[in-house]
Amino acid sequence: MRILLVEDNDRLAEFISAGLKSAGFVPDVFGTVADAVAAFDSASYQAAILDLGLPDGDGLEIIRAQRAKAAPCPMMVLTARDGVSDRVSGLNAGADDYLLKPFAMEELIARLRAILRRPGAALSVELSLSNLTFDTAGREVRVDGQLISMPRREMEMLEHLLRRSGKVVSKRSLEEGLYGFDDDVTPNSVEVLVSRLRKRLQQSGAAVTVHTLRGIGYMMADGAP
Repeated sequence: MRILLVEDNDRLAEFISAGLKSAGFVPDVFGTVADAVAAFDSASYQAAILDLGLPDGDGLEIIRAQRAKAAPCPMMVLTARDGVSDRVSGLNAGADDYLLKPFAMEELIARLRAILRRPGAALSVELSLSNLTFDTAGREVRVDGQLISMPRREMEMLEHLLRRSGKVVSKRSLEEGLYGFDDDVTPNSVEVLVSRLRKRLQQSGAAVTVHTLRGIGYMMADGAP
C-alpha cells in the first residue's frame, strides 16, 4: 500500500514514515502543498496522511483539490488544531478521519487501516489462497497454520499479488506499489524480488504459484508449482 505523507516537521515525518514501513506500507514523504499536489499527479496512492499547517498553505487545499477531481483516495488529517470548528472544516473538506497531535503510532496505523477497510477502499484484514494466509494487520504469513519468516519487501510483494490473485499484475504496477520516490530501484528489482518470494513460498510448502507472463506481468494462483 503506497501512502502519501505530507508533514513539514522532519523529525515527525521520519517517525511516522518508519512506523508506516514497519506496518507494511510504502510512504512517500513531502513537506509542502505544492509537492503533495505534484505527487498526486505523478503516482497512485491508496491513502494520504496530511498535516494542515504547511509552509506554502493549508493541507485542506490538497484535500479539496483531490475531491474536486473525484479522487477516491482516503485522506487522514494529522494536526495540532484541536478546535471543533477545525475538525468540522477538515471533515467538510473531504477528510475521512482526523487525528490530533500528539498521538500514538499504534492509533495512527489502526485508523489508517480502518479507513482503508471502508467500502470501496483497498484493504482487507486477512488474505488467503489455498493453504496460505496473510494477516495484514499483524503482518504474519502462515502456511498450513505455521508461521513463515519473511522479509518486509517480500511480504509487501506477497500482499500486492494476493490482493489481485488470479489476475495479472503488471511490472509497472508492482514498481509503483512497492517502491517510493526515494527507493533505489534497478531495472530488474521486481524480477529479483519475485524470484526470492517464489523460492520462499516453495520452501515453505505453500500451494500457490507466482506465474510470469513475459512482457505482461505476474499472477498469483492456487496450485503448487
